[in-house]
Amino acid sequence: MRRLVLLLAVVLAAALAGGGLTQLGEDSSGQGPDATRARVVRVVDGDTIVARIGGRDERVRYIGVDTPESVAPDRPVECFGRAAARENERLVEGRTVTLTTDVEERDRFGRLLAYVRVGDGRFVNAELVRRGFATTLTIPPNVRHAGRFRALQREARRAGRGLWGACRR
Repeated sequence: MRRLVLLLAVVLAAALAGGGLTQLGEDSSGQGPDATRARVVRVVDGDTIVARIGGRDERVRYIGVDTPESVAPDRPVECFGRAAARENERLVEGRTVTLTTDVEERDRFGRLLAYVRVGDGRFVNAELVRRGFATTLTIPPNVRHAGRFRALQREARRAGRGLWGACRR
């Protein structure tokens, strides 16, 4: 019992210390009261952007997806990496997006972790997986859309879309 109380206290303290973006209250469109609007300043690669939030530029890493590397200084460009980066640019470059976090707000590199939607309601994380530009990357406790992403990946793989048709996986 004591462990449970301690765990709940830690979880509550972490939630209260989070500040910035909040992960609760998102509706299915991602436009809920706790979603944050941001302007995309630059696309880093297929799954990372720089967005202006409240006058400050933030590196934002998409939750639940992983695209092939295209800019890592110590790694070669991977198959479909440049295509994934171009697709991300097509979807979000210069646009206003809505960001929503999950349980954890930041990764170990200090990047903001977010689900990203564009003005027309398209869910960018899901769109990248659906079209074969990304694979799923489930890192608990940020798992809100993991099942949806897995289903989209199965569909893309079966259809040979994107990297599933162009790269050996």
